Amino acid sequence: MEHLNALGQPLGAPMPDWTPPPRPSRAPLEGRTVRLEPVEIARHAESLFAANTLDRDGAMWTYLPYGPFAHYADYRDWLTAYVGNDDPLFFAVVDSRSHEALGLAAYLRVDPDAGSIEIGHLAFSPRLQKSTPATEAVYLLLKEAFALGYRRVEWKCDALNAASRRAAERFGFTFEGVFRQHRVDKGRNRDTAWFAMLDGEWPALRHAYQAWLDPANFDETGRQRQSLGAMIAASRG
Repeated sequence: MEHLNALGQPLGAPMPDWTPPPRPSRAPLEGRTVRLEPVEIARHAESLFAANTLDRDGAMWTYLPYGPFAHYADYRDWLTAYVGNDDPLFFAVVDSRSHEALGLAAYLRVDPDAGSIEIGHLAFSPRLQKSTPATEAVYLLLKEAFALGYRRVEWKCDALNAASRRAAERFGFTFEGVFRQHRVDKGRNRDTAWFAMLDGEWPALRHAYQAWLDPANFDETGRQRQSLGAMIAASRG
């Protein structure tokens, strides 16, 4: 439906009931296979560093603006700078079985007035990459953001980061374009690929996530019976 002003100019749809959502809190987010806990140095730093050291060649840091960290003291000092921040708000991704912190994720660029929030700073160790807990961590962040009332959840990555672009699409984000010469990271140009998910899309996507995460979707060896990508595609008709 087109909305016009008195001059005949098109306008965006009116939102008479719009209320900016609250900022995300520092409360943990609980899932079946994973728990997201606001980062605490004493609780998480050593476990995170130990998990990261399994990435022998430093591939997990290639497209992040920081790292790799050769020494625990350097990693602890870097992490300490973010512990008290609300933006970015870092969470440790803690495995529910081992109770070990295996990766980081964050909310950032939180804009309640616009109803926009980003998921980023994903630093998943080899023990977390391509796992059910990794997917559930993203699901928990999405679920919380939309439950708070955000209209738009963003995912951004280096345009050359093919793995992150594939992940965004697998998670149900829609590609919106590339910001050319967006940043300089580690002394190199970065073009940034933008993806987003909207609140109107979330109910169908949430159902797909819940169906994928259901234990019945995994066989006795833990292998998925149906992929998340296929479930998301089916949810879109």
